[in-house]
Amino acid sequence: MKKPIIEVRGVGKKYDIRHMRGGYIALRDVVMNVIKSPFSFLKSKAKQVVGLEKKEEFWALKDISFEVNKGEVVGIIGANGAGKSTLLKILSQITPPTEGEIILRGRVGSLLEVGTGFHPELSGRENIFLNGAILGMKRREIEEKFDQIVKFAGIEKFLDTPVKYYSSGMYVRLAFSVAAHMEPDILLVDEVLAVGDAEFQKKCLGKMNEITKTEGRTILFVSHNLTAIRNLCHRSILLENGKVAYFGSTEEAINKYLLSPRLSLLENVGTQNRRKRTNGAILFSQVISLKTDGSENKTWTFNYKESIRFEIKCKVKNKKEKSDGLTFFVTLNDIESGIPVTSIRHLIIKEDLLSNQDINFTLTLPPQSLRSGQYRIYFAIANKDESVWYDVVDENVNLPPLSIQSENNDEYYNYGFFAVPYEISKIEKK
Repeated sequence: MKKPIIEVRGVGKKYDIRHMRGGYIALRDVVMNVIKSPFSFLKSKAKQVVGLEKKEEFWALKDISFEVNKGEVVGIIGANGAGKSTLLKILSQITPPTEGEIILRGRVGSLLEVGTGFHPELSGRENIFLNGAILGMKRREIEEKFDQIVKFAGIEKFLDTPVKYYSSGMYVRLAFSVAAHMEPDILLVDEVLAVGDAEFQKKCLGKMNEITKTEGRTILFVSHNLTAIRNLCHRSILLENGKVAYFGSTEEAINKYLLSPRLSLLENVGTQNRRKRTNGAILFSQVISLKTDGSENKTWTFNYKESIRFEIKCKVKNKKEKSDGLTFFVTLNDIESGIPVTSIRHLIIKEDLLSNQDINFTLTLPPQSLRSGQYRIYFAIANKDESVWYDVVDENVNLPPLSIQSENNDEYYNYGFFAVPYEISKIEKK
C-alpha cells in the first residue's frame, strides 16, 4: 500500500501577541520618583515610554491532522483568520510548526504571495532563473522550460524590464508560470491567483487540472472562490478557528462552510478592521438573507426566478455623533472574475439620527436580476453628502457569497456592469 504524499500529524502554530501601551510622564512625577527610587523609576518608566508589553498566546493552528494521496487536488476553505495561509506556510517550510510533525514525500513548489522570491531590480528574465533556483530547479532545467514559462506568463514584451515596474497581475502570471513548470510533486497555491484577470485565472485552473490528471502531481489549493474549489477539488479541508472542522467531500465541506453560524451577526465581528477606514459612529449590526416565505436563507443561495431579499440592521453607536441623514451602498463583485457587476446607492434617511437609534430596513432585488454564479457582496453606510463613512462590511467580515442558480445556463442574464432594479422598504427607526 502506497504511503500518502503528505502527512500532517497534530500540527499547531502558536504566536505570542504583544499588546503595547504607552505612558505619559509628568515632570513632577519624574522628579519625585527619581529622588525616591532612581533605579526602579528608570526601569518602570522606560517600559512606559517604549511601551509596556503584555503577552498573549494565540494559536493560529491547533491539532491539525490529515493525509493527502499522490495526484489529489485538495481544497482548503474557511473564513479569514481560520489558518489557511498559515497552514500553507508551514507546509512550504517558510515557518516551522510549534508542535506536531509533517512528512512530505516529494519536491514542493509554492505560490503564496505576489512577488515572493523576486528581486525588484532584476528583469523578468533574470528573475525566472532566480525564482526557479529558489524553488529547487537546476539551471539546465530552467533553460529547457524557459520559452514555455515566458509564453504561459505572457510577458514576452517585458522580459528584460525590471519587475519593479510590473503590475501585480504580471507578477502573479510570471510567478505561477515558474512554479507550474518546475514540475513539483506537491504544488501549494494560495488565494494569490485572485490578483490575475479572469482569463488568466481560467488558464491557471486549467493548468492545475492538467498537471494532476496527466502528470499525477498533488495540489493544495486555498481559495474563497467556491466555484473553482468545487470544479477542481474532489476533497476539501474546512478550517474553523485554526482547527479542522471537516475533511472530506468538497460539496459537503462547502455546505458546512456556508451554513456556519458566523455569518449574520456583525456588531462585534471585525469591527477593529472596519474602523480603520471608517469612524464607527454607526455600524451594521446584522445582515440576514431571506427566502420568499420570509424565513432565513442561511446559504445565501437563490434560484434565478426568486426575489433576492436582505434584512439589514444598523445601530448608532456614538452618542456624540449627529448624522445628517444616512446613505446606503451595495456593490456586487463576480467572484470568478473579481470584477464588479453592479452597485446601488440610496439615501435611506434624510433627517438627523439620534444616539443609540436602531435603523432596520429590507433590500429586495427582483427575479432575473443577476446571471447565475457567485457574488461577493459589500455593504457600506455614509452620511448624506458622503463626506463621512460610518461602516464598510467587506471580505474581512466573512459574509457568505451570494449564489444564483439557473437551469437555463444564463439564458436570461445580463453580462458586464449593469444597473439592477431594487426596492428598499420597511425603514424603521427605534
